[in-house]
Amino acid sequence: MSDPIWIVRDYERCSGCRLCELACSIHHEGWMWPEASRVRIFMPFPGTEVPHLCTQCDNYPCVDSCPVDALSVDEKTTAVIVDREACTSCGLCIKACPGDMPFLHPEDNKAVICDLCDGDPECVKVCVEAKYDALRLVHERMSKNRKLFARDPIEVAKDVAVKLFGEKGEEVI
Repeated sequence: MSDPIWIVRDYERCSGCRLCELACSIHHEGWMWPEASRVRIFMPFPGTEVPHLCTQCDNYPCVDSCPVDALSVDEKTTAVIVDREACTSCGLCIKACPGDMPFLHPEDNKAVICDLCDGDPECVKVCVEAKYDALRLVHERMSKNRKLFARDPIEVAKDVAVKLFGEKGEEVI
């Protein structure tokens, strides 16, 4: 297996434009359908947008959790691939994910996980083209750093909000 590629996030640079969601859904679904996008933008607090997508964990807990072997790891990109025919919609991959990232597709209820667009992620391309650079493709093994991104988006948003706006009761200048 090759060194993994993965998408690093710079949460403070995310504008919440949701171009990444649209690019992903157009690529995978053929039309603008953010509910089916493999990258999601969460905004639990005004002014705090958080891009959320698969971290491509080194140990792939989602793959190991699948009782019917519907999930596998692509040899070229090291992304998780879903065999939609084999998926039984049990949701065990969702429960196993430390970032609660996989979800069930709104149309057929099959597991959906970022597949890195065969090594050329559309979400990254549109984010870089828009000059936000909140999403960037990384071509190296940085497993300890990747795990930092495998977190619940609400917890990430709380950390970002504190960093941007200060602690509760703290005066922001």
